[in-house]
Amino acid sequence: MNTKIDEFIEENRELYIKWLTEFCRIPSVAAQNRGMEDAVSYLDDLFEEAFSITPEKLPTKGFPVVYAELEGKSDKILSFYNHYDVQPEDPIELWKSPAFEPDIRDGKIFARGVADNKGNLIARIAAIHAIKQVGLELPVDVKFIFEGEEEIGSLNLPAFAKEYAEKIHADGCVWEFGYRDADGALQVSLGVKGMLYVELSVEAANTDLHSAQAAIIESPVWKLVWALNTLKDQKERITIPGFYDDVESITQLDEEMLAHYRLDEAETLNKLGIEGFLLNLEGMALKRKHLFEPTCNICGIFSGYIGEGTKTVLPSSATAKLDFRLVPGQDPEKILLQLRQHLNNQGFEDITIKVTSSERAARTIPDREIVKAMIEVANQYSDKKPNIVPNTPGTGPMYELCQALGIPSASFGVGNFESNNHAPNENIYVDDYIEGIKMAAALVFEFSRQYDKQGSVG
Repeated sequence: MNTKIDEFIEENRELYIKWLTEFCRIPSVAAQNRGMEDAVSYLDDLFEEAFSITPEKLPTKGFPVVYAELEGKSDKILSFYNHYDVQPEDPIELWKSPAFEPDIRDGKIFARGVADNKGNLIARIAAIHAIKQVGLELPVDVKFIFEGEEEIGSLNLPAFAKEYAEKIHADGCVWEFGYRDADGALQVSLGVKGMLYVELSVEAANTDLHSAQAAIIESPVWKLVWALNTLKDQKERITIPGFYDDVESITQLDEEMLAHYRLDEAETLNKLGIEGFLLNLEGMALKRKHLFEPTCNICGIFSGYIGEGTKTVLPSSATAKLDFRLVPGQDPEKILLQLRQHLNNQGFEDITIKVTSSERAARTIPDREIVKAMIEVANQYSDKKPNIVPNTPGTGPMYELCQALGIPSASFGVGNFESNNHAPNENIYVDDYIEGIKMAAALVFEFSRQYDKQGSVG
């Protein structure tokens, strides 16, 4: 904690809020190719204003990665990974204020992307800006790595990581997301689950038919339903042979972290308006399943007529979107092969599989310098102990950008328990945002100190 830096951040809070709200006005929706060039241009202008530099635009087969490096005193490197793309704003009618017209009310900033991920992105730029504005030298080199395709699966990031491994190299990476629990405690997250996202499709007749033909013509919808029913049993066990074979065992350290990980069950149930969790789980069993077990989830099924009223139709095709959240040890390519073999063995050879995204799970052990630094900073800025999340249930391209290159990573940030990521009325607290800037600035120095401690002990 540096009082001089914190005071500067407080004095310039309106400037930093302005940076964020300006950025949130840009509808940088990668899925629809909206506002992406404008977002990159804004980052160009912001880096020029903050640091008098123009960031590099590293090309990919999709949208570019915005990259910049600032030199520090030591040879250690701290990187910040974020993304400048956001989710579509649908359903628009549920927003209380327009999604791309940031609105500050009740102490919160409401806008699409303000929590995921523009609040953290701008907070980290602002933190380095504050350090330099008060005349301090960065204790370590700092790299900014901002991609534009995270919300569409980071499809081009693996190739990017291989091509630019030297630029990506760091001794620790601050990952993009971060939230507070319902009680205000800051989460420090050490990993993400992997992902295999697929579409299963069935084709039957070459046209939709009158439903009277259902007596003699195959229904692709029923075939798809029967196929889906073979993937998981009613006890939530995924029934694809070999699916669990490579799941890494939970270690004693994992169990200890899990015991300290706080999940407010009552608050979560109340927020969601439900009476209980799956399988009536609670306590350690609930936390273990949430963080350390893979999933098979049906995201949507598309077929036939679902409009108002009736239409007696036998659809000619049916499609289901599924995501498998994977845990350390599981290879999405191997899971895909197991899924294909399972469907074939069940008599569903004609069901096609289209892969939409594929990512491996990633973990960082808690004794790495980046983790120790985050925990120390969280303790400095809160009277509540941080909630250490050993493995978040969400997914991101952390493995490709970090663990595959030997870079430890962890995350904390400016979001809250009800930030409504990917949903209407996405928000962050103004005070959390300003404090997030202070903590990001403090982290740069604490990260350096952790390496100094290591050197003095050695």
